[in-house]
Amino acid sequence: MNEISDNSWYSLSDTSLLKMIGKFIQHHRLKQNKSQDDIATAANISRSTISLLERGEKVNLNSLIQVLRILNLLYIMDVFNVSDQISPIEYAKLQKSKRRRASSKKDTQNETSEW
Repeated sequence: MNEISDNSWYSLSDTSLLKMIGKFIQHHRLKQNKSQDDIATAANISRSTISLLERGEKVNLNSLIQVLRILNLLYIMDVFNVSDQISPIEYAKLQKSKRRRASSKKDTQNETSEW
């Protein structure tokens, strides 16, 4: 597969990106020795939809997800995972406010009561 830097994705047209996705699907389908009919049947979509997808034509997003699922390629969805991250400055502030030592125990027995 092609190695493309993060910045070059933006220079590609939508058609080029769709064709890359199609080649990715086709590559993995053939690597698993599965026919378009096998994938279509398992994904409950038409064989022509698989063909369109592999040629880089527009298909329904649900169809793409079903094909990824059948080919065990859902790991690529990890890039869409959103997680809360703390900024380095906020982390430093939290670390600064953390206790570093235990406070000394007050000697309550030596205190005299007025009662």
